[in-house]
Amino acid sequence: MPNLPKPRLRRGARTRVDSYATTSVAAPEPHVEVIEHAGLRWINIERPGSVDRAWLEEHFEFHALDYEDVVSRNQRPKIDEYENYLFIVLHFPVFDKSVGRLNAGELDIFIGPDYLITIPNVALQPVEYLFESCRSSEELREQLFSKGPGFLLYRIVDDCFDYCFPMLRKMGNKLDRLEEDIFEGGAEEVVRDISNAKQEIINFRKIIRPERAVLRLLERTKQRYIAQDLEIYFDDIVDASERIWDVLENYKEVVEALEDTNESVITHRLNNVLRVLTSVSVILLPLTLIASIWGMNVRVPGEQSIGAFWIIIGVMVGVLTSLVLYFRRRGWL
Repeated sequence: MPNLPKPRLRRGARTRVDSYATTSVAAPEPHVEVIEHAGLRWINIERPGSVDRAWLEEHFEFHALDYEDVVSRNQRPKIDEYENYLFIVLHFPVFDKSVGRLNAGELDIFIGPDYLITIPNVALQPVEYLFESCRSSEELREQLFSKGPGFLLYRIVDDCFDYCFPMLRKMGNKLDRLEEDIFEGGAEEVVRDISNAKQEIINFRKIIRPERAVLRLLERTKQRYIAQDLEIYFDDIVDASERIWDVLENYKEVVEALEDTNESVITHRLNNVLRVLTSVSVILLPLTLIASIWGMNVRVPGEQSIGAFWIIIGVMVGVLTSLVLYFRRRGWL
């Protein structure tokens, strides 16, 4: 098991030697931000690269597999419990504007007796906002840091889950607009919008589903880093995740119902069109038959008679009027 992280001396600048001269080249600086208060350090490393991993390995003795998980892009949510620290992987929904869809943003967390390290692989606004607020407000630092790393962990995870609810409200508003569009005559155009909304809900569910088991495990392992009278706070996180899941379940049923309703509306409109076309075809059929009979290239009654022509036209108008009235009475037109 890894020992407690131990501070080490920084490595000096690297040197490059060639046949002409010796040049000192400074190594790239790691993107590491640190806030320290009341004996507790919060270290934030956003989008870690090789330099940031080297900094972690230089200053902390974590398990080698944890370092691999930090740089991996396909880690599932989990908690690895060690003798002196916890390694936590959580996923949260992040809207990617470049592709216009929800993706999973990974947040890796190391928590020990006197430190907490957050390593988001994408920009997570709740983490950024809370970190900057702690940096600028001594009162907030005192409030969060004085209660130990467990309470700081709770606040970070809780803010990330709270950030999910505005996304859910936007999805709910989108579903409401889709329902209105369905009955406003744009059923065919709504098909793509329903498909996009359905994909968002599926992606959101894929992110939240594995979190629920991890949060329950976190609820059991939190006692090492949080006072007993603060345990109820982690129950609040579990409750928030369950509420998010319930909303997603509801949205899943709503979007499926909207999809069925949209298909029914399209089918109903298609049936109306087919009914009108069929009625018109049936109305014109006897008129076509009459015109075909008197248009045959044989001798027929009234041939070359103007009076017979107007009689035939009158019969056709009478048949047309009778059929139209009959179809309207039956509600087919």
